[in-house]
Amino acid sequence: MRNSTKIQDCLQETDEEDETVLSTGTNFVALQFEFLLGQSSISSIVRETCQSLWETLQPQEMPEPNPNQLLDIAKKFYLKTTFPNCIGAVDGKHIRCVNPNNAGSLFFNNKKYFSIVLMAVVDADYCFITIDVSTYGKDSDTPIFKESPFGKKLYSEQLNLPAPTCLPNTNNSPQSYVIIGDEAFGLHRNLLRPYPGRRLTFKRKIFNYRLSRARRYVECAFGILANKWRVLNSAMLVEPNFADDVVKACCILDNYVRRRDGEI
Repeated sequence: MRNSTKIQDCLQETDEEDETVLSTGTNFVALQFEFLLGQSSISSIVRETCQSLWETLQPQEMPEPNPNQLLDIAKKFYLKTTFPNCIGAVDGKHIRCVNPNNAGSLFFNNKKYFSIVLMAVVDADYCFITIDVSTYGKDSDTPIFKESPFGKKLYSEQLNLPAPTCLPNTNNSPQSYVIIGDEAFGLHRNLLRPYPGRRLTFKRKIFNYRLSRARRYVECAFGILANKWRVLNSAMLVEPNFADDVVKACCILDNYVRRRDGEI
């Protein structure tokens, strides 16, 4: 009850400047004329509010899931995509930002612009299970995911995953629960990717098709996130560390809103 009250207080105290920045992407130069405040004051208000939102909402809206929660996620993935034992879809999204001084080409990605990378694992309700936004735009998905806190636990088999279970319509050979990704990710016991190549057998084509149906949830989640919080649709004219706080606030607010959409 106390935690719920703290969250409500935090959301009620969210400044109008912060709401404008996240929902519309308006830059600080325009806001200083609208709110009659200096750019430095607006910047400080927005950053402090984003940090407060993350610190307050993260324990409730994006905690590390327990086995029972992962089982519920796997059931929803199977009902919606017919892909069994799936506990999340992983992918990375480039978020445009300005290149800081003396950073060289660290933030310059293969798409020819400066960015930070939002690496996220998503469930079948388009909610974020875990995110990491502390990496350079030049890095590829596999090393980013491996170096993220969630990825380190996954590859070292320290995640609290449910026990292996048999696939539907089978009674033997229990299979591990897995996260699914695209061809950019390395194959692992708990991470599956599509079969490469074009000349695939019928069974492999079916596998790739079902995996693609489940994996699209993370791509759709990124689209929903960027359209709801328009600040992510254009280059953020702030330092990368500031951009990290903005992205984290958008993701945690997105979870909060989606889980309460339609409620009074």
